[in-house]
Amino acid sequence: MKIAVVHGPNLNLLGRREPAVYGSATLADIDAALSTLAAELGVEVECFQSNGEGALVDFVQDAAERAAGFVVNAGGYTHTSVALRDALVGVARPFVEVHLSNVFAREAFRRRSMLADRALGVVSGFGRDSYLLALRALADHLFQTEHTWRAPPTSATA
Repeated sequence: MKIAVVHGPNLNLLGRREPAVYGSATLADIDAALSTLAAELGVEVECFQSNGEGALVDFVQDAAERAAGFVVNAGGYTHTSVALRDALVGVARPFVEVHLSNVFAREAFRRRSMLADRALGVVSGFGRDSYLLALRALADHLFQTEHTWRAPPTSATA
């Protein structure tokens, strides 16, 4: 079973961008930790980062063909992107919203999410571990409900 991980804008700067807020872990560190945990959980992860809203939407639509669910840190698009929300809802896969920082302890505009009401859950404020907690929770959910979703057959298996 595969879980797709979506990293939104500016997350490519992790480790350098406001480490007091986002921590010192780089995106590569987070992806490596996710891969390690995924192997322990018996799932695969496919990680993708883009600063562009359209590229994120394209990835969600494409990845839904092979992923049972998503871990999503939409970055600044969390608060603004109807397009990303519509893509996630449209592909009908469960997703967990992730934030490195505690968005509820920050500026008021960061407390509004275009995704949270459709997410399976939201993990916020635990730095790199936010992603790991989200992956663990989503994998557990998917294993418990695995009989309700199957990847479409590929041409090789159809």
